[in-house]
Amino acid sequence: MPEKSVNEIPRDLRPLFTKGNDALARENFDYAIALFHQVLAREPAVFECRRALRKSQLGKADAKGGAGFFKKVFSSAGSAPQVAKAQMALGKNPAEAMAIAEQVLDTDPTNSGAHKVIVEAATALEMPQTIVMSLEMLVKNSPKDKAFAIQLANALADIGNVKRAEQVLTEPLQLFPGDADLAQALKNISARRTLAEGGYNELATGEGSYRDILRNEEEAVELEQGQRVHKTEDTAERLIAEYEARLGKEPNQPKLLRSLAELYTQKKQFDRALSYYERLKVTDQGADAGLDRAIAETNVRRFEHQVEQLDVAAPDYAERAALIQAEKLAFQVAECQKRVEKYPTDLAIRYEMGVLNFQAGKIGEAIAEFQKAQSNPHKRLPAMNYLAQCFAKRKMFDLAAKTLQNAIKEKLAFDDEKKELIYNLGCVFENMGKKEDAIEQFKLIYEVDSSYKDVGPKVEAYYAGQ
Repeated sequence: MPEKSVNEIPRDLRPLFTKGNDALARENFDYAIALFHQVLAREPAVFECRRALRKSQLGKADAKGGAGFFKKVFSSAGSAPQVAKAQMALGKNPAEAMAIAEQVLDTDPTNSGAHKVIVEAATALEMPQTIVMSLEMLVKNSPKDKAFAIQLANALADIGNVKRAEQVLTEPLQLFPGDADLAQALKNISARRTLAEGGYNELATGEGSYRDILRNEEEAVELEQGQRVHKTEDTAERLIAEYEARLGKEPNQPKLLRSLAELYTQKKQFDRALSYYERLKVTDQGADAGLDRAIAETNVRRFEHQVEQLDVAAPDYAERAALIQAEKLAFQVAECQKRVEKYPTDLAIRYEMGVLNFQAGKIGEAIAEFQKAQSNPHKRLPAMNYLAQCFAKRKMFDLAAKTLQNAIKEKLAFDDEKKELIYNLGCVFENMGKKEDAIEQFKLIYEVDSSYKDVGPKVEAYYAGQ
């Protein structure tokens, strides 16, 4: 997930970033933080937005008079569960771990535990500028920690700021003049500067020497990111040319046809992609549920691309976007229905059909599909969850509650899926007027995750009313 600029994100997100910057300039920090979080939720690699978020978090803290010693202690203690949650998410989902850590920084922007998580997550996601930003805070928090200083120096060197890297190591060496680790690290960084200035690295790798021309660190990083994009595009073009040449000799080779379809989808040339998928359908691998799904997803991506091409500043943007979204949903429903008829025993497709019917407001049709999909062990609990929501929409609250209770019994791990089941059961009890039963469900979630949806306010309001 290479870091990207604001100009590379979808058009509908750019106004949010602009509004966030305006709010930051007016020192409306809470609003700025909320807007920047919205952008990063969809595009976590936008460094400009993350840097602006950090300024907002620090500005909010400064506006409240900073944090004294005892305030820091209590703040760190209060954020410990969230930091632990972020650490647990690191292995499976670094982007989620980073998002949780950012929530900690909203109220405690210098929290070392959260910044450590961000460094690890950003390393996994290949976001070097983000790594540097959090390491700088860790060094500021612990100026005598030589490990952080060495890590920051190497990170700075990685983005081409070798001069600053040397300064980072020189300062702790003044405190610990005989430290062998710091001295060796500085020696290594200086060697990297010598190689870079002499052009030896570029000669060895064949990438050319551009860092000796660009003195501005940010310009160098932006160019580096741009080259990555161009390399991806160049690779796609090269592969397309290669595969099409081979296809001339093997016109019905299924792997070539599928690869070309995927490459053209990547380049957003959807008509070309679909033409290759259609050619693949007449081969001996044409009778494949996965192929039908790939064709459907390509068409869906074409609809989404149409929305991205709209001018968000146009007065009729919302109307045109809604029209395209409606056309997309109608296509998905019709296409999925064809697959249901073609593969009537595929319960995963039944589940997909149920979700689409639910989104289209076809509750009766959705109920029928979810009832069938329950027989698929991999879709059973999600199908039961949706089935309960269908019953609730028809005000069959007793059936909804019973379905959710059965699903909760089958779900052993207390993960996000179980939280959703319990939360939905609480909402059903609320609609039934069973306030005490509802709050008992919300309390189950509150015990382990008070930030889940609106559970915190619900439970706290209940106790305040006591």
